[in-house]
Amino acid sequence: MAFRFIVLTCLVAAASAGLVPAAVSYAAPTYHTAPVAYAAAPVVAKVAVEEYDAHPQYSFAYDVQDGLTGDSKSQHETRDGDVVHGSYSVVDPDGTKRTVDYTADPHNGFNAVVNKEPVAVKVAKVAKVAAPIAYHAAPVAYHTAPVAYHATPVVHTAPLAYSAPIYHH
Repeated sequence: MAFRFIVLTCLVAAASAGLVPAAVSYAAPTYHTAPVAYAAAPVVAKVAVEEYDAHPQYSFAYDVQDGLTGDSKSQHETRDGDVVHGSYSVVDPDGTKRTVDYTADPHNGFNAVVNKEPVAVKVAKVAKVAAPIAYHAAPVAYHTAPVAYHATPVVHTAPLAYSAPIYHH
């Protein structure tokens, strides 16, 4: 239903703008006016064109070592024309460091070599100070006596009379 309303609204807006001839005619008096000629100025778009670099070159690197969260990752990459060389490393959740060395060129495509190595994890040693606890529970005897239940009668009172509030001036 909402879709139909939106379509109808779009059609009314298009007809009001003169893009679509109005489909509804009214029995109102018509007024004839002289035709109006519209002359549109040519639209010239200015587009900023960047020069094409036939031999692009760049080099970048980053390194993250967060002692609080243990996040450790790094990457470096260089490009000289159509040849890219790079490497990245990350510590995986299983405690290994994954290092990927890669190259890419138009003849061989993208090639990667993946190496995994264990990471020395620093774990603080915690001394055991709690001695084992001896637990001996005495058997519990359950003896229940019958419960006598006597309900008290419910007494209903008459409803309260309600009077409207009185306002004094």
